[in-house]
Amino acid sequence: MSVAPPLLAVEGLSKSYGGIHAVRGVSFSLRSGEILALIGPNGAGKSTCFDMLNGQNKPDTGHVRLLGEEITGKKPREIWRLGVGRTFQITATFATMTVRENVQVALISHGKQLFNLFGSAPNFDRGEAGRLLELVGMGGYADRPCGELAYGDLKRLELAVALANEPKLLLMDEPTAGMAPRERVELMRLTAQIAREKSIGVLFTEHDMDVVFEHADRIIVLNRGTLIAEGSPAEVRSNPQVQAVYLGDGLLYDAGHGASA
Repeated sequence: MSVAPPLLAVEGLSKSYGGIHAVRGVSFSLRSGEILALIGPNGAGKSTCFDMLNGQNKPDTGHVRLLGEEITGKKPREIWRLGVGRTFQITATFATMTVRENVQVALISHGKQLFNLFGSAPNFDRGEAGRLLELVGMGGYADRPCGELAYGDLKRLELAVALANEPKLLLMDEPTAGMAPRERVELMRLTAQIAREKSIGVLFTEHDMDVVFEHADRIIVLNRGTLIAEGSPAEVRSNPQVQAVYLGDGLLYDAGHGASA
């Protein structure tokens, strides 16, 4: 009996810049509905790895497959259309547009109607835009300009935009960066709830170890471009090599209370 491929399969991914190995032979997989954290000290290669998965950077060697389909080297737009959503460390929204219109722009793109972007936005899929905003707790903000939103609300809007293409996989690059501690917990709790309800695989990078250890099903750890550990939060927390790397980076582990910077 054939076994279904994982949602995301990464095999031997490598990237160098002028002789410096940013990522070296990284391999891992991710299942539908699973939340996987990618962590490591500054300069570990996390962003380079993310950019190769998303098509913003082409690997020197290795393969990236989505449900068995080779997506290595495809353009970000092509990968997005295959069902890969992404949020960024720095939010990118149209400040003069309303909250609803920002989501509608993403829906228009998903519907391949960008040629009529500004003419279509006010009326295109208002109902679906409203549903996505309700899903992330932003329904009451639909008609407000994005430029008036607090930072935490922008992050929730960004999540709604990332969900507009009905993703199978969601890539989140430091989703709680710049947020207050309570907002961080709320955003990741919401993301985890949506991901499990809709069977969306989530791969995220994060510096806040409390967020990582509370919400990740599994954790993979990069150091100097190399994968040094993979496993459950408990397994990673007790890994001597991970402890050595993070103790050198100013992070303290506590078996009962996660970790804090």
